[in-house]
Order: sequence, then structure tokens, then C-alpha cells
Amino acid sequence: MGVTYVKEVMTPKQLLSEYPLPEEHKKLKKERDAEIKKVFTGESDKFLVIIGPCSADNEDAVCDYTSRLAKVQEKVADKLILIPRIYTNKPRTTGEGYKGIIHQPDPEKAPDLQEGLIAMRKMHLRSIAETHLFAADEMLYPENWPYLEDILSYVAVGARSVEDQQHRLTVSGFDIPCGMKNPTSGTFHIMLNSCIAAQGSHTFMYRGWEVKTDGNPLAHTILRGAVNKHNQSKPNYHYEDLQRLVEMYQKLDLKNPACIIDANHSNSNKRYFEQPRIVSEIIHNREMDKDIHDLVKGVMIESYIEPGNQGIHEHVYGKSITDPCLGWEESEHLIYHIAEKL
Repeated sequence: MGVTYVKEVMTPKQLLSEYPLPEEHKKLKKERDAEIKKVFTGESDKFLVIIGPCSADNEDAVCDYTSRLAKVQEKVADKLILIPRIYTNKPRTTGEGYKGIIHQPDPEKAPDLQEGLIAMRKMHLRSIAETHLFAADEMLYPENWPYLEDILSYVAVGARSVEDQQHRLTVSGFDIPCGMKNPTSGTFHIMLNSCIAAQGSHTFMYRGWEVKTDGNPLAHTILRGAVNKHNQSKPNYHYEDLQRLVEMYQKLDLKNPACIIDANHSNSNKRYFEQPRIVSEIIHNREMDKDIHDLVKGVMIESYIEPGNQGIHEHVYGKSITDPCLGWEESEHLIYHIAEKL
């Protein structure tokens, strides 16, 4: 085999034992999860704003960002639930480039998965301690879920992973909401088939065990735009797209029909500064149609302290080293705008 076994990393049990979630924070998470769940079941009319950096590369900057977010959350709590994005693994189209803190706790040094797991866990725990907010992350590697299962309140499956069997089946064992993004081709059927699979019960092999899952009734769709055969971005957040998704949901027997709309990626053609305009259109579309209003439960926004992005070696505090993000000033204004319009 062309594989070199470098070193054995700690198990999830070992990591959670060394870096546990305090009992008082477990209680807070249970309460927060229940609040978020009610949005998906329709018991709450609050709107979700899943917001934060494209990738969480620096603990100090990320926790600074989430602390700012927590102060805003207090002011909009009657209308919005803010879920910070703390994305610790980053999908790479070609396999090249920074793959997230779980791979490289220091982006300028060689990968170290053991130290990456520790850095990831410590960052999440610090953010929780300082803000009492519980984060969202992307499940890029299904086998990594046990390292995070007690601290995340939301999970997304990316456009390149959503067709994968192991991702779908692993989500069926979650007890928190998980969004299944449309694939890069934009096909709604694939996204909805992923929800059908994730909401079902399955028996499969997972981390050396035969496991059986209960099914996740909170599995739902995320629209993130598409890319055509000419590598051109094609948005899918418009009114007609949402009407189509409503109609497709109505033909299926899925629990808790719901959609989150990603305002960046192919919906903005990675023009991060377009996100406020896109969010405004989404809110307008919800106002125009009750079915769209009931289906669209929130938005996903890429945002950090400084706008844009930078190279790994530039060291601008709070600026993305992967995809460009909205800056804090614009992000704060956007959150208040959303709350005002709802």
C-alpha cells in the first residue's frame, strides 16, 4: 500500500475525557438545542442566522468574533437565533491548500492531526465558556463526529459530500439539525434524497462497530448555488427556486420540511459583499409567499472581523485565510437589518 502510518491519534473517548464539556454548559446546550429544534418543527417562528468565518484558523480571533456575536444575540433574541460558524475542517476542491485547524493547528506548519483535534476541541470549549453559544461545523469526515458530538448544535454536509453514503448514514444518528447542501451540479433531487436517507434508520459499519441509527427528523436542505459545465456559478435562492423546492417537498413524506439558504459560495459567486443583498431578497421572498416563509428557516453567512481574505503568511488579525468573508461592521448591521425586517 502507498500509505505510511504516521502515528495513532487519541480516541474520541480520550479527547472528551481530557477536555470535557463542563456540566453547567451541558445544561445550557440542552436548552439551546431545544430552542433551535423548535424552529425546525415549526413550534417557534424565530429565524436562524448561521454566521461566522469560512474557516476557524485562529482561536483568539474566532473567540473574539463569537464574543461580539453573543452581545448582538442578546439584542435580537426575540426574533433571531444566532449560531456561530466554527468550521474546523475545510474541503479543498483539488485537495491542495489549508484543510482547517483539525489538520494544521498552525497553518504555517506541517499537518498534525493529534494536535489539531486538541486545538479544535479547546477552541470550541473556550467559545462556549465565553459566549454560551453553541456552534455549527461542517461534517467533512464522518468518523470525526464523536470528537464533537457533545458541543455542536448544528451540522452541515457540503456540496461535495452530500452524495456520499457514509455521510448520509452518519447523519441519521444525529440528534441535532443537519443541513444537506445541494451538490455542485445544483440537482435538488440529490439533496432531497440525502434528506430521505438521513431521516431513515440504518444499520452500517462505523468506527469498527456495527451500529443502528434511529433516523434524524431534523435533516433538511441547504441551497448554496450551483456550478454549470462551463464552471459558471448559478444561484438558487430566487423566488422561482424556492417555489420549486416547496413543490418538491410537498411530493415527499419528509418530516419537518425546512431549508437554510447559504448567501455565499455559488449563490454569490464568492462575491462576499453581495451577501446582504442576497439575504434581503430571501427575506422579501418569505414575505411574498406563505409556503416559502414556512420552509425557509434561516440563512448562512460567511463573516469574520476583517472583510475579504488574505494569504496564510499575511497575519492580518481576524481576516479569512480561505474564502473571503463579510467584515464585522457589515455583519452586525446585517443581523440588525434581518431582525428589523422579520
